[in-house]
Amino acid sequence: MSVPPRKKIPAVPKKKAAKASAKKKSVASPKKKGTRPKKRSAAPKKKSATSKKTNAAPAKRKAAPKKKTAARPKQVRRKTPPAPSPPPPRRPLLRRALRIAVIAGVALFLLSAAWVVAYRFVNPPITALMLVRYGQSEAEDAVIYKEWRDYEEISPYLVLAVVAAEDQRFYDHYGFDFTQIRKVLESRSSGKRMRGASTLSQQAAKNAFLWPARSWVRKGLEVYFTALLETLWSKRRILEIYLNVAETGDGIYGAEAAARTYFNKAAKDLSPEEGALIAAVLPNPRAMSPAAPSPYVLQRRDWILKQMHNLGGTSYLK
Repeated sequence: MSVPPRKKIPAVPKKKAAKASAKKKSVASPKKKGTRPKKRSAAPKKKSATSKKTNAAPAKRKAAPKKKTAARPKQVRRKTPPAPSPPPPRRPLLRRALRIAVIAGVALFLLSAAWVVAYRFVNPPITALMLVRYGQSEAEDAVIYKEWRDYEEISPYLVLAVVAAEDQRFYDHYGFDFTQIRKVLESRSSGKRMRGASTLSQQAAKNAFLWPARSWVRKGLEVYFTALLETLWSKRRILEIYLNVAETGDGIYGAEAAARTYFNKAAKDLSPEEGALIAAVLPNPRAMSPAAPSPYVLQRRDWILKQMHNLGGTSYLK
């Protein structure tokens, strides 16, 4: 039999062999009683530079000396008062003025309408015209002579004479005679003499409620009261008021006072000529007199009598 050749064992260096044998001895040799195995001291580890930096306490930096500054005075904070609440929004001045004007207009309308309604049932005790004329009179014994008479107690000839002289379309219009107004405007444009265009309704409104003056304000009020009269009064009441408050002489007002003063009789007993004479002086009763008529008054009387006949006599009255 052939024996295989032995493998060559590599030589172990001495140092490594000594270490290996020492390890075998330490493992193989039994531990002695009462003795503790010595702790193997670990080789001190080298501390890296990074660990030194992390473990080492950070060095305290010396604070730079602060510069001394001048002490500032303490500022006292004042408590600000709370903001006032905004005022309520004011209405524009124009709106307030318009509101006041509307309220005043409504109040004046109600008062004037109540005044007119009252005179429909109550006879006017006195008028502004009477008071103004009394104040203008220079006579020491100035008086206001008037006596109220109902419509039935006044001569129909006087009623017809007044309608024929002042307003022949009295029963056909509603306070304003636009046909007569147009004629007046045509006369003014052609340069002819101006004629009056006031109706009996306008004259009744002026004599009963307004003062004697020529102004646009008074004329505007006259138009306003005329509309109220035509709305709230009858034609008969308008004639009755007019014939009792119209100025028929200096300090003389109404048909009864004129009949007693000029003809010494009651108003219901006047004749057509006497009624025409009183109607003839109505445009200017303080300058003209029915008791001593001038040629102009007589001429006007004749014209009024003719117009009374043309209207159909007292049957024209409604």
